[in-house]
Amino acid sequence: MDMLAMLEDHWWWLIFAALLGIGEVLLPGVFLIWIAIAAAITGLAALALPIGVPLQFLIFALLCLIAVWGGRRWYAANPVSSEDPLLNDRTARLIGEVVTVVEAIDNGRGRVKVGDGVWSCRGPEAPAGARVRIVGADASVLQVELA
Repeated sequence: MDMLAMLEDHWWWLIFAALLGIGEVLLPGVFLIWIAIAAAITGLAALALPIGVPLQFLIFALLCLIAVWGGRRWYAANPVSSEDPLLNDRTARLIGEVVTVVEAIDNGRGRVKVGDGVWSCRGPEAPAGARVRIVGADASVLQVELA
């Protein structure tokens, strides 16, 4: 008898759950674990109940939806702390830096040099070459004050 044919349906679900769990460990993204839980519960249901493969897939699909929905709710209520919470907020990371005005700030608008780039800014009148401190941002326009 073929080795693959000897494995019952529930074992396939449990093996799939284990592979997804390993995938979560190797490629952490906090997503595969929810699918692994759905596969494990489907495997346990197939072991305990005499259900056919089409119903197993339906159970798996429903459990995936419930598990992902529950996981998203849980992570929304319990956010993961980060060592660098401003990692993806470039303008917030700039607050407090002192930069140089490259186009004079006239009528509250001008441009400043930040690193190797030039950003639009709003703030008090300042000539080109003046030093200003970044105090905020509105989208990609920096708010500055005299340093």
